Amino acid sequence: MKFVTVKHNHETFVGLVDSDESKVLLLNPAEEVRTGKRSFPSSLQECIDLGESFIEQVQGLHDWVISGAHAASLYVSLDEVTLLAPIPRPNKNIFCVGKNYAEHAIEMGSEADIPEHVMVFTKAPTTVIGPNETVLNHLDVTNQLDYEGELAVIIGKKCRAINKEEALDYIFGYTILNDVTARDLQARHQQFFIGKSLDTTCPMGPWIVHKSVIENPNHLNIETIVNGEVRQSSNTKNFIFPIEEVISVLSAGMTLEPGDIIATGTPAGVGKGFKPPKFLSPGDHMEVTIENIGTLKNSIKR
Repeated sequence: MKFVTVKHNHETFVGLVDSDESKVLLLNPAEEVRTGKRSFPSSLQECIDLGESFIEQVQGLHDWVISGAHAASLYVSLDEVTLLAPIPRPNKNIFCVGKNYAEHAIEMGSEADIPEHVMVFTKAPTTVIGPNETVLNHLDVTNQLDYEGELAVIIGKKCRAINKEEALDYIFGYTILNDVTARDLQARHQQFFIGKSLDTTCPMGPWIVHKSVIENPNHLNIETIVNGEVRQSSNTKNFIFPIEEVISVLSAGMTLEPGDIIATGTPAGVGKGFKPPKFLSPGDHMEVTIENIGTLKNSIKR
């Protein structure tokens, strides 16, 4: 199951993308045909809050649609909708794992920079934009804008003090995130928050893939392309801290809630890692692709 938030005919809907990624089933309009009621919540965040009952309700609707003569009329082409970020305005800051690939830690410093413990910073909710949206160039505050393609985890159940063996059970699904970063602001403030939290610097999407589709999130190919050039190419098997450990560490003394977003770190190949650096410029086009999820595309404002 691939869940999206879309705009269609000036309304916002939660939808289910079909298997060939060409059409979307708008849940409430389809449910209205089925039952006469729009019984799904209006946002994907609220849907996730429902837990397994939401998945069961979606499965029931999907089975009804494909079993009858309704599919052709109830599905809408993806070309006819505008994809938004799956969770357009998160309830909290996005949790971000820093230096979770050894080669990235080395390119940003040396082997001494490979962390012994999970590093976490956050991005403000106001950073989030959707696929195909434009990232502001922020030339008034930075000339070192950089990309970071990442796998993001969406928490599905409230949890605290979760051990690693149980951690994956608390996930709703996975999406793609581009942790766009102002490197000069990051260096100037000696902290990550300001350099990571400029408006529009958290493209996310194109959808959330339900956890049932991803057999092993710690073994997915990930690639970032800028202007047609492959910059990042790795696999999440190279995580220093696998997803189970990240969730366990975060939840040790902190409650995680449905809809919380955890970006799991970026592999080597960021702009700052090149000599000379390859920072982003106005008009640059970025594509982040993760196996079994899809591709997130965004450009920098000219």
